[in-house]
Amino acid sequence: MDGIVVIDKPAGYSSHDVVSEVKKILGVRKAGHTGTLDPMATGVLPVCVGEATKLAQFLTAQHKTYLATMLLGVQTDTQDTEGQVIRTSDEPVPEEDLRQTLKRMVGRIRQVPPAYSALKHKGKPLYKYARAGEFPEVAAREVEIFSLDVKSIARPYVTFEISCSKGTYIRTVCSDVGKILGCGACLAGLRRLRSGFFTEDMAVVLEKKPSATPREILADRLLPLARLLPDMPAVETAPALADRIRTGFQPDAGTLRQNVLPFLAAGDVIKFTLPDGDLVAVAEMLMPADALAGQDDKARAARILRVFGQPIRNN
Repeated sequence: MDGIVVIDKPAGYSSHDVVSEVKKILGVRKAGHTGTLDPMATGVLPVCVGEATKLAQFLTAQHKTYLATMLLGVQTDTQDTEGQVIRTSDEPVPEEDLRQTLKRMVGRIRQVPPAYSALKHKGKPLYKYARAGEFPEVAAREVEIFSLDVKSIARPYVTFEISCSKGTYIRTVCSDVGKILGCGACLAGLRRLRSGFFTEDMAVVLEKKPSATPREILADRLLPLARLLPDMPAVETAPALADRIRTGFQPDAGTLRQNVLPFLAAGDVIKFTLPDGDLVAVAEMLMPADALAGQDDKARAARILRVFGQPIRNN
């Protein structure tokens, strides 16, 4: 069983908990998620099953969209309402100042990851340091917020939809907004609406006791490998070439010249597929497509990163 099932993660479950339940329900040994959601968060959590676990690295860099609720006037050590309250304030904040501050978050910004996060420092998650009372200095990272749309203001709560790059902490967005306004703020609720290609309408809601969810429901909603990289440039291969790739062949200039390629640059990632759409491999271009014509046929043109499926052996 290979593919991705999108789970509507319930509040109170860690991403690891959800993966464990999916493995139990489907009876598979290999599974993993494509991007952690905090236990308090709900929404889109793609879970890779079987061969799809090889695709995780190509899916985590996708854009994410969230519906977030921020609580004004409360600052906590975890930057959300599940942490210990550090400071409170009932100082009124003009609505125009609030809206302008949120607008300032859009674009490329620098964030210091929260102390209570799964980001690793010297091989250990930051939250383990924090639980031990240690707070190592972590450098700010550049992330990008593509849009931020205020949905409602019902003081002290502000709800907004935010679209952002991988690695953006919505908790930190709320905390930073609170610091700028001077009143403090934290995250009170979070729902992921989209993770790259994966959306809410693809998601399966687990029962309150997830293992009670019928296996047939998850199996029926399992997205096959062929559907998982819709925006990645594709090179269609004959079955004979697919077999060669699956047994270690690294595509050369002569091979790639025979295929219609888009305008690719060195470093671009492509997928090799069979005529029926089945995924064969994912590879990195080692030279631009427009340079293939001037190369020796045997010059290595792409580096295979991941291979999928088994070669078809002719007796």
